[in-house]
Amino acid sequence: MGLFGKKPEKYVLFACIENAGRSQMAEGFFRKYAPKGWNAMSGGSSPKSYVNPLAIQVMKEAGVDISNHKAKILSEDQIRGAELKVNMGCMDTTECPSLILGNYVDWGIEDPKDKPIEKVREIRDQIETKVKELVMGLK
Repeated sequence: MGLFGKKPEKYVLFACIENAGRSQMAEGFFRKYAPKGWNAMSGGSSPKSYVNPLAIQVMKEAGVDISNHKAKILSEDQIRGAELKVNMGCMDTTECPSLILGNYVDWGIEDPKDKPIEKVREIRDQIETKVKELVMGLK
């Protein structure tokens, strides 16, 4: 649901396995840069119970607060309703969201899990660049 309980006109779904890092950062950046009438959701095929604290920290450094985000499981409704589905990239072939997404774009971005903060910042910057490119294509 969007603001004031209204469903956004269109949304992009960002997916990864744990929904704890990459997809959360992508959702945060998309909400920052999205054109009017667009929103973002994220989910994981096997979500963690938390969002990666380093992801929260590096996003805050970039002026985007994802500290209240929660890791969520991908739902059929999310997948079916998404205008565009983005798989963040995964090496695990048994739990990769691409197995359930159907028609999707794969960004092939490295997982920030267990990485030092400098690497998480690099991943954040990659995601921001990809999100800006995506948004330019929506206008």
